[in-house]
Amino acid sequence: MNDVRMIEVKEDILADNTRIAEGVRLRLRDTKTLLLNLMSSPGSGKTSLILRTIEGLQGAVKLGVIEADIDSKVDAEKVAAAGIPAVQLRTGGFCHLDATMVTQGIDALPAQRLDLIIIENVGNLVCPAEFDTGAHKNVMILSVPEGDDKPLKYPLMFTVCDVLLINKIDYMAQSDFDVAAARERALALKPGIKIFEVSCKTGAGLSEWINWLKKETEDFLAGFMEKNPPCLRK
Repeated sequence: MNDVRMIEVKEDILADNTRIAEGVRLRLRDTKTLLLNLMSSPGSGKTSLILRTIEGLQGAVKLGVIEADIDSKVDAEKVAAAGIPAVQLRTGGFCHLDATMVTQGIDALPAQRLDLIIIENVGNLVCPAEFDTGAHKNVMILSVPEGDDKPLKYPLMFTVCDVLLINKIDYMAQSDFDVAAARERALALKPGIKIFEVSCKTGAGLSEWINWLKKETEDFLAGFMEKNPPCLRK
C-alpha cells in the first residue's frame, strides 16, 4: 500500500500569500502610496473611524478605501458618499482578506494618484491577523464595550499591529473597562505599539490619531524621495 502524502496546506497558503504581499508593498512603494490595514471585531467602529479620518485628512492627503465584507456594499457606499474612491470586496464567506484579494482592490482604485489607501478588513480578531495583506502598517480597534481582556484572548492580533485605537471612550462611564490594564497587556505583546484613546461619536482623541497618520504618510513619501532622488527617477 502506498503511503499517504501529508500536505501542510496552511503553511503553503501562508508562504504563497507572503510572497504576493511583498509584491504589493513593492508596487505601492513605486506609486508612493502608503497602505494601511484596519482590523477589529464587528461593530467596534471601523467604518466610523474611516469616515472621521476622511474628514480630518481632507485637503492634506489623497485617500482611497478598500472595504471588505462577507456580503453587502453598505460601507463602501458610505465612503463613496464622502467623495472618496472606494471599492467593496465581497469575500463570499472568507473571514479575512489576503494579499491576492487586496491586489484586486488596488487594481480597482486610481492607486497612482493616491497617497494613502486604507483597508477595512473583515470584522474578526482571529483570521485577519494571520494573513499579510501587503500593508505597510497594521492598525486595530478595541472598543470599550468589548472589554479590556481582548489582548489576553487574541494575542496575535495585538502582536502584529503597529497601532491600537481604544474606541468608544464615551462609554467609559457605563463600563468597567480598565484602560491601564488594556495598555499594559497590549504593550506586553507589542512593545512600542502606538495607543490612542478615541471616540468617533464625540471626536475626542481623533486629532492625535489623524496627526500620526498624516505624518506617517508624509514620512513614507519622504523615504521614497530620499531613496529615489529626481536624478534617478524616470
